[in-house]
Amino acid sequence: MYWEGPQLDRPRERPYALHRNAYAGMQRYASFLWSGDVYSTWETLKTHVPIALNTALSGIPYWGTDIGGFVPTPEFTAELYVRWFQFGAFCPLFRSHGRAWKLRLPWGWNTGDPGPVEINNYNGAAIPDASQLHDARVEPICRKYLELRYRMLPYLYSAVHECATKGMPIMRALWLHFPDDPKAVECGDEYLWGRSVLVAPVVEKGATTRRVYLPRSNWYDFWSGERLAGGREISRPVNLETMPLFVREGSILPLGPVKQFSAEKVDEPLAISIYPGADASFLLYEDDGTSFDYRKGEWMGTQMAWDDTRKILGLRLAPGSRMSSPKSRAIKVQLAEVTRNITFDGKPVEVSF
Repeated sequence: MYWEGPQLDRPRERPYALHRNAYAGMQRYASFLWSGDVYSTWETLKTHVPIALNTALSGIPYWGTDIGGFVPTPEFTAELYVRWFQFGAFCPLFRSHGRAWKLRLPWGWNTGDPGPVEINNYNGAAIPDASQLHDARVEPICRKYLELRYRMLPYLYSAVHECATKGMPIMRALWLHFPDDPKAVECGDEYLWGRSVLVAPVVEKGATTRRVYLPRSNWYDFWSGERLAGGREISRPVNLETMPLFVREGSILPLGPVKQFSAEKVDEPLAISIYPGADASFLLYEDDGTSFDYRKGEWMGTQMAWDDTRKILGLRLAPGSRMSSPKSRAIKVQLAEVTRNITFDGKPVEVSF
């Protein structure tokens, strides 16, 4: 019904369906799962991290939550909303939804008005205290993570392509990449976003630090650029604006421009950040995002390879793919503080540092 039915009327458009219940293998039918009408509590947010990982490992990679929890409770504060929003920005399904709909708008937390009360049928539900409704911090923090989500769409879409073709989930338990690291195997409160980005959601009220286990590798703090040895637990200072993110050494991280919606045409170059310390490769996957034309070869793959010894990044068109519009791409390649501006038109190119 959900996969074949829509194609009767729109045969060239990929279906999409959102479900609260499902089973392993549902992703074959373009199905997304969300965690249901959960309550807005810190414990709920905390348990959602391992739930996300287990859901992905169960063969359901396209998953998310109602940011903030669907049913507000006395625990529903500006702080809880922000922490949930940060986590949601690194879930495959990213949406802010629930009762007290005005408080699902980041700017709604600074109007003094919670909006319509929609909680009469829920036991234990409550509207936040009026003192929570004048918090000017919420909107700019949410904007920061929303814009980062848009910037990371090239990386995310490529991870989705890997998921569709190889079965590797988008949110990954650490042991998928570090099976020989016992502490990584035990870890259920942080995860890998694709291969390269480690996400450590802050799920404790009033947190000023976040204990993070860095698996056996070297890692770069995404926010500060500091290089850290792995195979150990660290204490990362946090404020309300900060959710710890780390990038694995030997990574290529493509970042697009800030957009207001995913299909917006923005005339700014793709940025490619190199995190040195080991050789790296990355397939940047692109298609039109809506149709099945990729099955006919209408897709573009930019195969990137980083030679850490020679400090050279090579780019070439992936076999079986073709250049899509624009036929000439401006790309900004960055290694630490050094930037190289190049043009890629499908012919192999090397960037030296």
